[in-house]
This record gives sequence, structure tokens and C-alpha cells, in this order.
Amino acid sequence: MQILFGTDGWRGVIARDFTFDNIAIVAQATMDYLKREGLSDSGLVIGYDRRFLSREFAERVAEIAAGNRIKVWLTGSYAPTPAVSWAVHEKKAGAGVMITASHNPPVYNGFKVKESFGGSARPATTKQIEEIVAKNIAGSRAIEQTPFADALSEGRVELFDAATPYLAQLGEYVDLAAIRRSSIPVVVDPMFGAGCGFIPKLLPEAAEIHAVHNPGFEGRPPEPTEENLDELAGLVKSGGFRVGLALDGDADRIGAVDETGAFFSSHMIFTILLRHLYERKGVRGGVVKTVSTTRMIDLLAAKYGLPLLETPIGFKHICELMLENDILMGGEESGGLGVKGHIPERDGILMGLLLLEAMAMTGKGLRQLLNETMDEIGHFFYRRIDLPIEAGAKAKLIAGLQTAPPKTIANSPVETTNFRDGFKFIFSDGSWLLVRPSGTEPVLRLYSEASSPDRVEELLSAGRDLAGL
Repeated sequence: MQILFGTDGWRGVIARDFTFDNIAIVAQATMDYLKREGLSDSGLVIGYDRRFLSREFAERVAEIAAGNRIKVWLTGSYAPTPAVSWAVHEKKAGAGVMITASHNPPVYNGFKVKESFGGSARPATTKQIEEIVAKNIAGSRAIEQTPFADALSEGRVELFDAATPYLAQLGEYVDLAAIRRSSIPVVVDPMFGAGCGFIPKLLPEAAEIHAVHNPGFEGRPPEPTEENLDELAGLVKSGGFRVGLALDGDADRIGAVDETGAFFSSHMIFTILLRHLYERKGVRGGVVKTVSTTRMIDLLAAKYGLPLLETPIGFKHICELMLENDILMGGEESGGLGVKGHIPERDGILMGLLLLEAMAMTGKGLRQLLNETMDEIGHFFYRRIDLPIEAGAKAKLIAGLQTAPPKTIANSPVETTNFRDGFKFIFSDGSWLLVRPSGTEPVLRLYSEASSPDRVEELLSAGRDLAGL
């Protein structure tokens, strides 16, 4: 079997691709990489989410690390990915492994690698691990392992509390006292994932839904998109809450519902938090966005005179730039946002707290804050749709767009193109359409932004026609 890392880690369907045998192969390759790079003596942090068998998969990775004589810190319970990443940073570990499939449907699980700086493994790192996997398979490399009970009793594996130091860091970053004084009625939807209970630990008055252990996620992928947050929106619309916050399955992504009960997308969150960090908290630095992220970030960066960098989709690319440059904030369309003064990592919980801080400091709701900004830079509408697509159709579409990209879409001439990641067509009025196959699922994603909802729908319809879907 070929093991490939996607936008963030290796993922597969449980029992078909993501098996104990395959995870052992990937874990051994990861240990070989750590030993080769001189990182193994610093130890390994391992965490896991609330998906089916995640704890058992994490223990399997710990067995292999112990067998390779690498010290292991294993979370004593489920933990958010950013808490595991923070532990890597805090413990000065050689690396971290997080067992999670993030926002993917419940049949998936995954293996994320975190580097010593406490962020997503960079493309060069995952490429090397992939190469070691292939070499090990070809050479029938033996799996070095120690039974979990033995590794635990011998001290090679140590259980630890990932929550307390991580929550302490969040408490240092945001003004919890101001948030508490504001008494903002907030409801949190962790979507049955690893973020369950974390915000209420810092803000005891916060209400929480979907916090029980449910590896099936009630049949929905734990992704904080509009179609998955109807219950959260209903609670806000009922008048009992002023804001709703939503986390994905491993809590490194954020979605929200504003004071009107409307979905508040990651683009909107990125926009008001960039303004909050710059204007109210006085943070300075460059800005990084992915190719599928709103133009509002371009316009705000220009307004503040901040350098703007663009990357392919995947926070690992943002992380790389955060390591190389002085970056105030980086973010992507899917809800992954990271900020200066923390770790170069997505953190949905921290972003949720920053939203509450912005509300507390201004006395305004999320929609009010966004409208104030859009009144200055222009009003934008955005939508993404995900369409199932077969492998053959996907390959045909990619080949066609590479060799003969359309010059006109939806009766509008294409002014410029951006094929950094997928196929982005930009028009003279600033609207755009992005056609991009998913790197982890049999899905085609279509993205569009324009100055009116009708124009967005027109471009998405044209995208479906291009794909023959």
C-alpha cells in the first residue's frame, strides 16, 4: 500500500486503509526519521481525539516509539490537536503524533505529525517520511515494538495531562477577566470532538452542546460549516445566546454563529480577528492566507501596510512561512487560523476566545464588527460547495484545465488565473472561482467570492458545468 500525506497528515478509512498494520508501518517510518535527524533523544508526544479506536491507535504508536527506544509522553485522555502541539513545544520534544482525521467523516481516522516547534509537519518533512515508508515496505523492514503495558511499567511511556498547561497558555494570551466581566451569553458546539469541555473550563458560564462521546458524530462530519451548525444557529436565534462557537473534530478549526443567528464563516472570523489583533492588541507583522481565502484579507493588509503572502491550501504551508517570517496572523478558508505569540499552529479554541475578547472590548456583536470593516473595504459574499467525483472524472477535469483553461466563465472574460493550488479564475470586478480537487477525499471543491450572492451562485454553477457535475 502507498502511504501519502495530504494537506495535514495521512488519513484513511478505518479497517480498510487505516489499520493497525498500516499505522505500524507509518509509525516505524516516523521513528526512523526522528533517529536519522537526531530528534529521537528529545522524545515524542502522542495525542488522540475521540474517534473510533483513536486511543488504541495512539497506544500502538507508543509501542513502536518505545520499541525504538524513544521516550513517549502520551496524553492521559483525548486532547485537541493544538494542546498536543503546545505540549511538543513546552516539553521541547523531538516531535509529536496526533491520531485524528480532523473534520473528515466518521469512517476516517488519521496520523498527523507535529514538528519540534509545535506546528504541522512541513512538506519536506512529510515527503521524507513517505520515502522512508516506501523504502521500509520494499525492504520488509521489521517493526520495532514493546508491548504497551511493558513500556508503561518500564517508564518508556508516560501518561500526562495535556489540558492544564495548554489552558494556562490560552489564559495568558487572552484577557479572560474582560471576557468574564462582559458576561456574553455564549454556546459552544465542539461537534462531539476533542475540544469538548475546554472553553467551559476557562469560562464556566459558557454552555456546551454535543459534548458526549459519540464517535459517529451523529452521522455528520465534525466540520464547522453552515450545513452542520443548524442546532447551534437555532440556539442563538432563540435569543438565549449572543454568539455560538463551533470547533471541528480535533479543535484546530473554528466556525461561528453571529448575534443574528447567521453562520459566521472563517473568512469573516479571519477578517475581524486581524483587525482586532492590529488595532486593539497592537500586534504587528505580516499576514499569510491560502489561495482560497477571502480578498478582505488582501484589502485589510493593504490598509494597514502589512506584507501579504499567499500559499497553497494546507496550514503546513502557512506554518512554514510563520517560521521564516515575522507573521502577525495566518489563515485558511477551512477555519484554520494561527497567530503571533503562540505556536505556528491552527487553534480553534484560541480563535474562539479571541472572538469573545473582541466582543468584550468593543461591546459589539460579530456581525456588527464585520459590517464596520466591510463598510470601509467593501462587502463580500462567499460560498464553497463540495461535490463527489470519481477518480477518472477528477483526472480528466484536471488534465483539461491544465491544457486548455477557459478564457470565459459565466459570460465573463477571465482576467487572470492562479494555479498555485487548484484552478483559480479571477475576473475584472474582483470576483473569482476556484476549482480544486480535495487532497484527502473523493471530492471536488468549488469556491467563489463576489460582491453579491447572485454572482457567487452564477460562478459556482459555471464551475459545476466545467466539471460536468
